[in-house]
Amino acid sequence: MIVRIMGEGQVQIAEGDIDVLNVLDTDLETAIQRDDEAEFRVRLHDLLDKVREVGTALPDDSLEPSELILPPPDASMDEVRQMLGDSGLIPG
Repeated sequence: MIVRIMGEGQVQIAEGDIDVLNVLDTDLETAIQRDDEAEFRVRLHDLLDKVREVGTALPDDSLEPSELILPPPDASMDEVRQMLGDSGLIPG
């Protein structure tokens, strides 16, 4: 799966890493539902850090279509809330 972090670029994520990302995505959603800004900030950074850790960066000149777009680390809670789908930021 090719994932874009807005403002940073794209990474290739292995299918085996999606479950771990979904757990972090659920934690992020919970913080948003609770309207807990401090927890939201921690959980957003946890998710993005894990994507960077497990993902393989694609070259900057790569034009692969992104299957998933994640917010930048400085996104507001409202911005992320608008990006959430029925299954969070990460499907599955």
